[in-house]
Amino acid sequence: MSDPQDLLRTLAPQVLGYLAARHGQFDACEDAVQEALFAAHRQWPAEGVPSNPRGWLITVARRRLTDEWRSDSARRDREHAWVAAEPDRPADDPADAEQAGDDTLTLLMLCCHPALSPSSQIALTLRAVGGLDTARIARAFLVPEATMTRRITRSKQAIRDAGAMFTLPATAERAERLRTVRHVLYLIFNEGYTSSGGPDLTSRELSGEAIRLTRLLHALLPEDADTTGLLALMLLTDAHRDARTDPSGALVPLADQDRTRWDRAQIAEGTVLVTAALTAAPPGPYQLQAAIAAVHAEATCVEDTDWAQIVALYRVLSHVAPNPMVTVNRAAAVAMLDGPRAGLALLATVADDRRLAGNHRALAVRAHLLDLAGDTAAARAAYLEAARLTASVPEQRYLRGRAARLAPNGKGRHDDEEDRAEP
Repeated sequence: MSDPQDLLRTLAPQVLGYLAARHGQFDACEDAVQEALFAAHRQWPAEGVPSNPRGWLITVARRRLTDEWRSDSARRDREHAWVAAEPDRPADDPADAEQAGDDTLTLLMLCCHPALSPSSQIALTLRAVGGLDTARIARAFLVPEATMTRRITRSKQAIRDAGAMFTLPATAERAERLRTVRHVLYLIFNEGYTSSGGPDLTSRELSGEAIRLTRLLHALLPEDADTTGLLALMLLTDAHRDARTDPSGALVPLADQDRTRWDRAQIAEGTVLVTAALTAAPPGPYQLQAAIAAVHAEATCVEDTDWAQIVALYRVLSHVAPNPMVTVNRAAAVAMLDGPRAGLALLATVADDRRLAGNHRALAVRAHLLDLAGDTAAARAAYLEAARLTASVPEQRYLRGRAARLAPNGKGRHDDEEDRAEP
């Protein structure tokens, strides 16, 4: 791995896992590792990457911990006890390397502790496992650095108050915690793929980090079909990234995208993964969403899309993971197969669902279907309301542009569904 930044982000969870597994104080160890990463960012470009970068980071982080302990005489005995208990072997011992994977999985599950809110789980995962500093996380989520610092500090405090230890959860809890880990990675990817606010449609750093961390989880749990499906979904969705905006940064809907710009290597990899996931176990929501993305990827243009297969997959998804947004996306696909009125009828079944209140995506789909049905006045109003509800500048411009085309006596464009990951 030639890029020192990539190397640091790979080593960050290994170093934190090594220290936390031996010391137990996650918050103190996490702070120490951040200090070590900062030192590496400062020194390695000038001095070169050390021959044992993991051992270098562990040494620097240990010194930071020791300095902290020595600054408080009440903790001095605990320091001596820990040092005495520490196995006498180098930091790059093969036994440590074998343990690194287990420690990283434990770390992922600890960052997704149920005592934390989803936003805190995301922030802590990006910092502790992703190796991103607080300033970069804050920029990605368009919040002040001080706000993100407080969020991360409260997260570590909540884990400490909950009495969480650096161990894998009990077997009875492990499956549920793993579901949370997958969901957190999914949320990180979705925020990166379509930013919820700001001037840019995407945050490549976030979507790229979500894929990297999901690859890591898949490497740790290669037989887990849900994790395989999640990685497939990310790769198949992210394959559209370069075609989703024009040179000015404006959003390009799926129907208008230059499909020669889709990343065919990612599509091939994602297709292999989803095929394996679908044959390994009964399909879950990630596998089904990935299968839908794979059908889109097979079509050379929107007219060649197998809408019947997509509608069938959405029908299964609505039974496996009933959710109003699944119905919204299913309605868009039904409209392509059976006409806009059929799509609007399905959309009406979730019109009163409170979970869709204020959801600009649902309103945008309704506007599109009204446009296809020829109800331009209602479509224009829905586009404008959807634009009002989103904080994403590219989405605002796109939706307002669609509304502007619908002059009182004009005809609206019949574009395909917006390209984005399933919510």
